[in-house]
Amino acid sequence: MTQEIHGTVADGFEAVREEFAAFVGGELADYEGQLCAYVHGRKVVDLWAGDGVDAGSLYGVLSSTKGAAHLVAALLVQDGTLELDRKVTYYWPEFAAEGKGALTLRDLLTHRAGLVGLDAGFTAQELADDRVVAERLADQRPFWRPGTAFGYHALVIGALSGEVVRRATGRTLQEVYEERIRAPHALDFFLGLPQALEPRYRSVQPMAPTAPQQAVLDALPSGPHTLSSIAFNTHVPEPGNLEDHANSRAVRAKGPASAGGVGAARGLAGMYAAAISEVDGRAPLLKPDTVAEVGQIHSVGYDLVARAHRSYGLGFQATADTWYPFLGAGAFGHSGAGGSQAFADPRSGLAYGYTRRRMAFPGGAAPENERLVKAVHTAALAS
Repeated sequence: MTQEIHGTVADGFEAVREEFAAFVGGELADYEGQLCAYVHGRKVVDLWAGDGVDAGSLYGVLSSTKGAAHLVAALLVQDGTLELDRKVTYYWPEFAAEGKGALTLRDLLTHRAGLVGLDAGFTAQELADDRVVAERLADQRPFWRPGTAFGYHALVIGALSGEVVRRATGRTLQEVYEERIRAPHALDFFLGLPQALEPRYRSVQPMAPTAPQQAVLDALPSGPHTLSSIAFNTHVPEPGNLEDHANSRAVRAKGPASAGGVGAARGLAGMYAAAISEVDGRAPLLKPDTVAEVGQIHSVGYDLVARAHRSYGLGFQATADTWYPFLGAGAFGHSGAGGSQAFADPRSGLAYGYTRRRMAFPGGAAPENERLVKAVHTAALAS
């Protein structure tokens, strides 16, 4: 049965709806997903598909959460509350243990700390609480000399940057996000989902790989003591999985800033639109110099954790180099392992958000984003 496509597109964006419908038509019958985009602060795409889904359905967006965390950091840098080239220990003295004392905030935010996890690993309960994660990491010896290389701090970067935010402001990163970003813009993107909104949550479903796809997954290099296993906490006796993390009420309630956010595509796209554009009469959250700073590539090359080429701006993924080379220089955002994708392309004025319920093969940004982003970007340039 063909899935019905719901929602609207602005004039000139009809091809986006057609591309979304074509993609959905080739998916499993239980596909659920949302697509939203803004151009220069105006919502131009607002689509969804799936049984029981609407524009307000909320999904665990895993690492797309990092975009919210680093937007908080960008705002505090813009304010002068945080200084990128100060040592982390200026804000957090205990961080100096085990040879980490010289690391700057800039290097911390760009995955250069070498502090991707713990030798002993975390429990699921610990990963739900950024304060606990940060406290335990302060005493951990880094896995490479800080500042000399980079690797994806998958489950801990939000706790590390969040502890700096807490020390500098007296407020948690989640509180600053709520007060300065989410609530003023009424965004459906939460770092800490209120209990009253739980009925809107659609639990993350596991990947459903085909036999050839499973063979690819089985062939991936693995081992209990690799940097990747430590970074994703799979070296512990009972590691669980990313679906378990997102589907934990404790995680959703606390909103750990690495991978605990809950949102709709409207919320993801709306946050990036608010970052770079005037939206509903509100000035952009970020000034042009700050936009240029966060989108400037800071870490590029071989990622020691991902074992692949990656690029990071100031906490954000460098979206054009990492994912979509047709985007403008300085595009910044963050994808999520379940398949979500969200970013801002300041040169075209595009802000993009995509969610899906079932984990996508092979992990990271779902491959359909390539065609959806291309369709949206093409229409944005022509508008």
